[in-house]
Amino acid sequence: MPVFEVLQVDMKSGNVVNSLPVTGISYADTLNGAGTCAVGMPLDAADPATLQPGSSGLVVTRDGQPVWGGPVWTATADLAAGTLALSASGWHSYYAGRVLHDGYNRTADQALLLSDWFALCNKDGGIDTDTSKLTTTGRVRARTWTQYELKVVADAISELAEEDGGFNFRYETYWRSATRVGNRALKSGFGGSSFPFVLTHGVNCDVTQVSYDSAAMATRVYAVGADNGNGTKLVGIADNTLSMPTKHVVSTFSDVKSTTSLLEKAHAIAAAGRAPVAIPTLTLYPSDLSPTAFTPGDSGAVQIDSGYVAVLDDFVVTERRTDVDVNGTEVTSLSLANEELFASGD
Repeated sequence: MPVFEVLQVDMKSGNVVNSLPVTGISYADTLNGAGTCAVGMPLDAADPATLQPGSSGLVVTRDGQPVWGGPVWTATADLAAGTLALSASGWHSYYAGRVLHDGYNRTADQALLLSDWFALCNKDGGIDTDTSKLTTTGRVRARTWTQYELKVVADAISELAEEDGGFNFRYETYWRSATRVGNRALKSGFGGSSFPFVLTHGVNCDVTQVSYDSAAMATRVYAVGADNGNGTKLVGIADNTLSMPTKHVVSTFSDVKSTTSLLEKAHAIAAAGRAPVAIPTLTLYPSDLSPTAFTPGDSGAVQIDSGYVAVLDDFVVTERRTDVDVNGTEVTSLSLANEELFASGD
């Protein structure tokens, strides 16, 4: 059975402050998102002088290696029960509170734009995100915002990733030294790594639910951009040929001032709208599969044969959630979506 530990860290320095005596752990990594972590601990074991939402972070280690990290945003004290509940989000959530307050104007490779934004935040009281593994791809993009637009950095990252020819991104928590952790930005192409083998219902996992959603399906997509100054707006349009009645999807990007960028966004949305989204949720058999073998963005085959649900198809992991009870028992579940949803070209 793996050994888990929850560390309290200082957000700015990454220094480990305490090992917390938690009563339960639940943490999740989300594809191109922040993810979450919730832990409980005895109320009298918390030090209010050092453990504070906004300035403290949590790092979960599994057999000594960091598997999750991020800022604590809320703490709820139950005086009757004598417990403290901590709620944290992954490192990306920090960048929802950072803006490009001096504006920004550059045309460069995707990786160089990302590195710029992180560097601007790092030098101005940030969390020292490491960008050394952000490699260029040859996909050049243009970004322009004035200082008055106060572009939110998390939004800028997500929008860049979601364009046609985009990427998956995540943050890795790692040891900088024996007493200090760091966070590192990573990006990869759509598809990620392949599953170690086919996930088969009743063999190495239990598929607990499969939902189907056609909300994103579209025969035509309109990506509406900024006002061009004469009362009209820029628009990018992309079409799908589908055996369904005409259905339009309109998405607004009010700060995008380039028709090329709007076309890229329209094509990405259209690619995601070619078929209903199938969303299986499954629990791994711990004796057969290590949860660390699956990272959001990874893809591979899932096989299900259960009445209406007859599936043998490729899926992408959209979320990995791990729950650890007071006895140290670990249960990991995966949420997935059809691989076609992430199809992209350039």
